[in-house]
Amino acid sequence: MKKLLYSFLLLSSAALFAQQKNPAVKFAVADNAIGTVELFNTKKNALQVLKVYNTPSGFPQSLKKYSSVFTKGVTEYKFKNGENILDRMPLSSINVQYNIPADNPVFIEGYEFTDTNTMIYPEIKKRTETKDYNGKKTLFIYTTE
Repeated sequence: MKKLLYSFLLLSSAALFAQQKNPAVKFAVADNAIGTVELFNTKKNALQVLKVYNTPSGFPQSLKKYSSVFTKGVTEYKFKNGENILDRMPLSSINVQYNIPADNPVFIEGYEFTDTNTMIYPEIKKRTETKDYNGKKTLFIYTTE
């Protein structure tokens, strides 16, 4: 009986782990726009880490709106000279580029962004797909190949 219980627990935890969103992607924020730690690390000469937040409960007010997305924490960066050297774009504009209504939600690495005024750094896009989601044409952005 114990072996059966242990087997069940092991299979259950493996199934839950497999369903998690891409754990390798570490989201980051700079100048109120979403990027990835990988992107910002390539721009180390222009950016510096302002603060690392490990849990959503510690987020400042400006990041609270992302607490459902940044469940495993987020790194906040700032530009060294106060000058943003990266292009930023609202999700609504990216939707329009893909012939999707501007107000349709966008998924980034499996996380749903319903506020299409959210700014991102388009350089994080390595791959995109358009899929039907709840009867709407929806953009899915992936930060890895």
